[in-house]
Amino acid sequence: MKHVLSLTPVSDVHMPFLLQVYASMREEEMRLTGWHERQVADFLNMQFNLQHQHYVKYYPNAQMDVILVNGQPAGRLYVERTSKEIRIMDICLLPDFRGRGIGYHYMRQLMDEGQEKSLIVSLHVEKNNPSKRFYDRLGFTIAEDRDVYWFMEWQPIHL
Repeated sequence: MKHVLSLTPVSDVHMPFLLQVYASMREEEMRLTGWHERQVADFLNMQFNLQHQHYVKYYPNAQMDVILVNGQPAGRLYVERTSKEIRIMDICLLPDFRGRGIGYHYMRQLMDEGQEKSLIVSLHVEKNNPSKRFYDRLGFTIAEDRDVYWFMEWQPIHL
């Protein structure tokens, strides 16, 4: 089945959904804590709010979108564009939407934009995140070791 993909700007109405997306990224980690369900929910809510506040404060010009698949919210894509780079702040899909080429579609779109404008495309990925293999396959390389994260870049091809 072909997916109809679209983006819609994040608004306050999306916050419960975006919390769900954030929590889905941390499910495995939370299972290891041994915390009660309420403790996990409180922790994830606090961390999500802190992350969102950080993004809004330090990336005021970022494009923050909800990824829609056939009109249904499926994930988030946050991108900051500057004169030097396209920074992928976050791309994440709910588990049911992973592995369907949706993330690839948006990554290729951003890389094509980078190629067209001669801009580096960059992102951070946690060292233990399986998505790193995906970024490797797309041609991203490690530019810096930043403690628990790799800072990765994709360079446009100069013709």
